[in-house]
Amino acid sequence: MPLVEINYAPHVPHAVLEDLASMLPHAVSLAVACPEEPYDGDLQPGDVDLRFHARGPFDSTGMDLVVEVRSKYFESRVVNRQARADDLCEAIVAATGLADVGVYLSLPVAAWAQT
Repeated sequence: MPLVEINYAPHVPHAVLEDLASMLPHAVSLAVACPEEPYDGDLQPGDVDLRFHARGPFDSTGMDLVVEVRSKYFESRVVNRQARADDLCEAIVAATGLADVGVYLSLPVAAWAQT
């Protein structure tokens, strides 16, 4: 289950954030798909956790949008992690039309449990 933090600038329109919330679960699932955790295209509640945060007055980034994806470490994910981040960034730019977008893909050794 990827955890996704979305930090956005105050000038990003609400409609763009709605579009982003709609497309990100699928796009993130494609970005982290691997043999150990394949993506079958059938997202269920809890498969991707999105957390939106408006940039505050003390935040230092000048970007329109920064998306941080955290998903479990698997060797098959790590070997092409830059391409995965690049592809996700391109998908976000295409969906939002925003010029300054950053994607941070983190693949820590982790465990997940869910009821």
